[in-house]
Amino acid sequence: MNQIDLQGQRAIVTGGASGLGLGVAERFLKSGAQVILWDLQRESLEAARKSLSAFGAVDTTEVNVVDPEAVAQAAAAAGDVQILVNSAGINRPPTPISEYSMRDWNDVIAVDLTGVFICCRHVIPGMIERGYGRVVNIASIAGKEGNALMPAYSAAKAGVIGLTKALAKEVAPKGVIINAVAPTIIDTPMNRKTSAAAPAVAAQLLAKIPLGRRGTVEELASMTAWLASRECSFTTGFTFDLSGGRGTY
Repeated sequence: MNQIDLQGQRAIVTGGASGLGLGVAERFLKSGAQVILWDLQRESLEAARKSLSAFGAVDTTEVNVVDPEAVAQAAAAAGDVQILVNSAGINRPPTPISEYSMRDWNDVIAVDLTGVFICCRHVIPGMIERGYGRVVNIASIAGKEGNALMPAYSAAKAGVIGLTKALAKEVAPKGVIINAVAPTIIDTPMNRKTSAAAPAVAAQLLAKIPLGRRGTVEELASMTAWLASRECSFTTGFTFDLSGGRGTY
């Protein structure tokens, strides 16, 4: 593992109890950061805290990212934070548009897009006040290219990319850098569940990846760690490809 210096940094990782967030949190701890995990699942948070405590200082907060009041309280309790990683996300099984329910649409948009906005809204002002901050939003290649049968997920992740660009331009003069990562299929519990529900769709998505495999959580965590560091100093508002060659722009 290349050592990225996050010493003295305090990071919030949403969705940090499992999947991508858990992997990012581990990499941050190994790079010297203090980490606060935000997640909705109490038991998973406790398990994550126990597993990560061997690597450094980790705290947990049970918070629903779509609840503005809860996020505001959690942000205030977190104190001085230099890094925010918005990795909380959900998906629904691939479904034709004629059968896609309004409930699924609203749920996915709420967590995957509105939740990112809410967390940024309550954490970034403190970064501006201190004149320094790094925000990394986990988008998706689906937000660039669209995935068939995943209208809400694709739309939400496209929204995250647009939100990243807009916020980055707003806060660039204030010492806060905001970027996004657009992964393809990463080997996480959520993606394994989605793939099991629609193996044919999963095979089609895998076939689009020139490297011929899924990405790993460790690969995403590595890129995220650099984006969260001081070394990422002259790139903001950009969406970094992590698609094994699938991304074309």
